[in-house]
Amino acid sequence: MTASRTFFARAARPASALALTLALALALPASAQLPAVGDAPYPGTIALHVDASNLSQQVFRMRLSMPVQAGPMTLLYPQWAPGNHGPNIPLTQLAGLKFRAGGKPVEWKRDPVNVYAFHVVVPEGATTLEAEYQFLSPLDTTQGRITMTDDILGVQWQSVALYPAGYQARRITVQPTLRLPAGWQFASSLAVEARTGDEVRFKPHDLDTLVDSPLFAGRYFKRIDLAPGAKQPVMLNVVADNPENLEAKPDQIKLHRAMVDQALKLFGSHHYRQYDFLFAISDEFGGIGREHQQSSENGVKLGYFTEWNRNEAGRELLPHEFVHSWNGKFRRPAGQDVANFNTPLQNELLWLYEGQTQFWGKVLAARSGLVSQTHARDALAADAARYDATQGRDWRAVQDTVNDPIINGRRPIGWGNWQRSEDYYTEGMLIWLDVDTMIREMSGEQRGLQDFARAFFGIDNGSTQTTYYTFDDVVTALNKVQKYDWAPFLRSRLDGHGPGAPLDGLKRAGWKLVYGDTPSDAARGAEERNKTTDFTYSLGFQVRADGGVTGVIWDGVGFRAGLAANTTIVAVNNRVYKGDVLKAAVRAAKDGKAPLELLVRKGNNLRTISLDYRDGLRYPRLERIPGTKDRLEVLFKAL
Repeated sequence: MTASRTFFARAARPASALALTLALALALPASAQLPAVGDAPYPGTIALHVDASNLSQQVFRMRLSMPVQAGPMTLLYPQWAPGNHGPNIPLTQLAGLKFRAGGKPVEWKRDPVNVYAFHVVVPEGATTLEAEYQFLSPLDTTQGRITMTDDILGVQWQSVALYPAGYQARRITVQPTLRLPAGWQFASSLAVEARTGDEVRFKPHDLDTLVDSPLFAGRYFKRIDLAPGAKQPVMLNVVADNPENLEAKPDQIKLHRAMVDQALKLFGSHHYRQYDFLFAISDEFGGIGREHQQSSENGVKLGYFTEWNRNEAGRELLPHEFVHSWNGKFRRPAGQDVANFNTPLQNELLWLYEGQTQFWGKVLAARSGLVSQTHARDALAADAARYDATQGRDWRAVQDTVNDPIINGRRPIGWGNWQRSEDYYTEGMLIWLDVDTMIREMSGEQRGLQDFARAFFGIDNGSTQTTYYTFDDVVTALNKVQKYDWAPFLRSRLDGHGPGAPLDGLKRAGWKLVYGDTPSDAARGAEERNKTTDFTYSLGFQVRADGGVTGVIWDGVGFRAGLAANTTIVAVNNRVYKGDVLKAAVRAAKDGKAPLELLVRKGNNLRTISLDYRDGLRYPRLERIPGTKDRLEVLFKAL
């Protein structure tokens, strides 16, 4: 957009206009108390126009127009986005902010305490406030997740919207318009009013619904019906770096349809008018898995369909996000019941929100055949081993990890095994396996966690109105399925410190965690995807292909030798480092005769360290407990 075309074109201001602007600027408070949030609707409709056509520079340009009254007002840029679990919407990428009212510029002042708040004074006689600004989407991954490439873009409305303080998001009406790159197709759960060429005009929505309805668009696009003939359609909307990666074979589509069918059988309900999987297959567009009630954002690397046999683990993403339509979106923890996107969320129940979603996502992947039962067991073994070796449990309970999205904002950490990081996902899953097998055992196999899921998440079939719950609601619902003292049962696992992970559910399911000297197919696939060689349960670390040490186990063999994640292995027993060379050295050292010495580099310094380890290679797997019932087989069996 050139300076001559924008309604903020720079021009010499008359002296009177300049004086008025300065006077208004002086009237702005240095810091103002934000208006209390009321229940009244915002008067009128906010028009939001987003131009997403600038692919070469990856800049989103916005124009916003809102009805106003004269006097002070505050505009907010969203800080907390549902599904992020933390205040991590990047304010640094908002730029070029300018306001006008009554045909004249209106100065703004950022609140020095709440930096997401912008104060303005609307001049007398003005009835409309206009804004122009940009969202400078990341140009490379050091700046954040890539949301625009030459072939794919994603619009997350919280990144491109401003809204008035003092109102509940559900009481603010917004009508969005989007300009797409020429000829592109898109998918979103937002209702469309009209499309003219590359300009899409959506129907008015409340701000809550708008933010919960992202959009994917692409040069290469394909829509696949996952629920043919259903009154409530479920669509897989695929965008990719090239047309080849759009092509799904009939058998692959059949498995995805089975996943949708198994979810509906599990919950016995739906809470969407139409559900849209927004699915990007790309090496350039940022990977993502984010839930919304009537859609989800999903991003994987190239090869999802075309290299099917190599990507079994990646097939758990879509079922996980689909489960969130019920758990996390339709039903949400009471602490998530907030007025707007600048009100802090409370995460104390994420072990249900995410933990049980993790549980059912893995179950649905197995029940539908997206993954084999063998893969499901191998993945469960990897999860159980990881958390059984989490040394941070000694000082930090899993309940406290629900605060990690707020504390850390999902930035990388140096000692994950000791610091812990959002362990409520997978350790929460292990707790829910414990609950499931307890119910099965106590009910004589007549009931399980599925009965809880149907009773708790399956209520009000067809409703899209959010329902909130508390810890006591969860306990009450469990007791309706199976009488037991569930409150202390859950609290002991959430607030306890081990030792070891909560693996009673595995044992009750008829399996135990053991270690062998060869990796499972799932573990081998994880090494290939992550481009690492895994010595976690032997030497106590992993190594990248370039020799960089990562994933160091606190107080493990490597830790005691002084290794950290800023160390690179140069050589093993005087041989240049390769993963297979170190594996061979570990095997050779098992009899206690061969040395295990590493030449390592940290910064500009080289040193040789000896590892005191003689137990060979160790990889986790599950082993049947003789004479017990295989409850995993029952859990993973299709309904």
